[in-house]
Amino acid sequence: MNELPARFWLIAAALALAACSATKPVAVATGAATAAAAPVPPDPKGVGLDMADLDHTVSPCDDFFLFSGGNWLRNNPIPSYASSWGPRNQLGNRTQALLRRILEEAAANRTAPPGSNAQKVGDFYAAAMDTAAIERAGLAPLKPELVRVAAVRDQVGLRAAIVHLQELQAGVFFRAGVDVDEKNTAQYAVRLDQGGLTLPDRDFYFKSDARTEKVKTAYRAYMTQIFSLLGDAPAVAQRNAATVERLETRLAKASRTRVELRDPQANYNKITVAAAQQRYPVLAPQALLAGMQLGKAREIIVGQPAFFDEVNTLLKTEPLADLKTYLRWHLVRSVASTLPTAYAEAAFRYNQAQTGAKQPAARWKRMQAATDQALGEAFGQLYVDQAFSPEAKAKALEMVNNIKASMAEHIQTNTWMSAPTKAEALKKLNALRVKIGYPDVWKDYSALKITRESYLKNVLAARQWAAREAAAKFGGPVDRNEWSMTPPTINAYYNPPLNEIVFPAGYLQPPFFDPRADDAINYGAIGGVMGHEITHAFDDEGRQYDAAGNLRDWWTPADAAEFTKRAAVVGRQYDAFSPLDSVHVNGQLTMGENLADFAGLTVVYGALQKQLQQRYGNGPRPKFDGFTPEQRYFLSWAQLRRQNIRPEALRQQIATDPHSPGQYRTIGPLMNMPQFQQAFGCKEGDKMVRRAADRAVIW
Repeated sequence: MNELPARFWLIAAALALAACSATKPVAVATGAATAAAAPVPPDPKGVGLDMADLDHTVSPCDDFFLFSGGNWLRNNPIPSYASSWGPRNQLGNRTQALLRRILEEAAANRTAPPGSNAQKVGDFYAAAMDTAAIERAGLAPLKPELVRVAAVRDQVGLRAAIVHLQELQAGVFFRAGVDVDEKNTAQYAVRLDQGGLTLPDRDFYFKSDARTEKVKTAYRAYMTQIFSLLGDAPAVAQRNAATVERLETRLAKASRTRVELRDPQANYNKITVAAAQQRYPVLAPQALLAGMQLGKAREIIVGQPAFFDEVNTLLKTEPLADLKTYLRWHLVRSVASTLPTAYAEAAFRYNQAQTGAKQPAARWKRMQAATDQALGEAFGQLYVDQAFSPEAKAKALEMVNNIKASMAEHIQTNTWMSAPTKAEALKKLNALRVKIGYPDVWKDYSALKITRESYLKNVLAARQWAAREAAAKFGGPVDRNEWSMTPPTINAYYNPPLNEIVFPAGYLQPPFFDPRADDAINYGAIGGVMGHEITHAFDDEGRQYDAAGNLRDWWTPADAAEFTKRAAVVGRQYDAFSPLDSVHVNGQLTMGENLADFAGLTVVYGALQKQLQQRYGNGPRPKFDGFTPEQRYFLSWAQLRRQNIRPEALRQQIATDPHSPGQYRTIGPLMNMPQFQQAFGCKEGDKMVRRAADRAVIW
């Protein structure tokens, strides 16, 4: 199989043809008497890129997504249980194998000290895997909760049921909880935000295209089957499903769109509890907060005031029986995976309509994820002990610091940002906190009781424990050691109110991070992720938070206007991407992620150049597999974003996910980058080269 050239030789008459040649260079004779030159030794094989994955029938300057991984895409079909497949899934499989061994050892250990992490993790997983016990129990473990809903007789009882179901994370009507106050990040605040829907997005309730109708048909069938399993007669089950859809449609109509939810200022509306009580008397925030152990709160943040106007009206005008039907549905839906097979299968069929998956994942994989969700840091401690070294943490931290230094240079040399805004930006960058691997302080699960008696009871206990733990934080100092992801998670995040970037141990392993690989590979892989998360602090949302994490405008009006103008170019570029007929990427919904990809790659490229300069000075830089460090950098980025995805899942991703599809995360940023064009010898007119007038430039 041909490979991209190790070098681009400027041989006068052959220049135009050699620019993208796939042959190895040979020595040229300087005279008739000159002996044949010695053959050029092959470049050494590198670590981190599989040359067999490249598709040399495609020019890198034409479609870098296919060039970098076309063979991989053909040779890695989506498994029947998955909706998409890529390197992260493959890493997930390897990580899951280790996690499974940890769980099975814990489950087999019947002598673990009572109350220890090993006992709780082992008992949780053992109960989750005991399908015979789950089938025998039927609905018995859920019976007390169903009785509680059935016993509601008036508005007071209804509010109490809503509070209880909020604690159980059943997703009824809205989301309520304690979080850092975005305009005073030294304290916690109580927040109320829109919610209460089953379909994946508010727009699904109103769209009528064939794909949406297919999902809605599955949604109605799912509800009807669940009500039938609960004992309702067929006609009653259908009426109950229609009731839930009618109530959810009311909530959806009052909900903000996903694009509107990206405006943090619009979603921060702090009012006194007394004022909220007056505006929403049926919802009765005072009683609501008291029931949630938050009665001492004097102010609350209402994310979407008009949505709660509708909730208040709905609770007042809808028949109590219909509201109870809605509560019953969401209670059972939220725990379907813990119930007998018929319930879990009904949930899968609904999910199948959305994702196209052919069959459920193996039970052990699903129960492993459930253990991580319920006991993430208890489970995570067992994982970290076996899978994450101090050396890996130190290397990752070194890379982050190099990338931060590159970001500082980009800010300082920025040509469109004024000095006052640069000073604030540098202050924010310097204050950015970095968390690597796992928490410095682990969660204390001592108040959570886990047994082998019932998987469902364990899930409900863990949810209630988490809700009460969150409520207990209110009024105390902000816990800056807390993590929002568990150690085995293969992901990362930026948290604006805490101005921190977080990289769990699960992400810091091959192919995303490999201590054996050359700098270009690691900077293009996990380095690209680090740059992405750092530059989230300066994307269209993140830039609205200051160095302390407060939601405060620190930009001069002229600089803010210039940023918005430049970001709009990126938005228009992604709006034009269309992976399916009549389906376009939403450039506004994906704006933050696209900006972070583009800016991150630009900043990390600068960090790589500094690293190479430190390592090799002005001397030659080694090639591996025939590629320069710059080429390997872009290939590393691209190969980790290759993805096969089912059409159903792709449509849903575009409708609901702030991330663009993998192919556009690959080519979208590179089309704007002269560094990429120089690395691969691309020229004006090539598909991977945007005209200068159309090119986006942020940092």
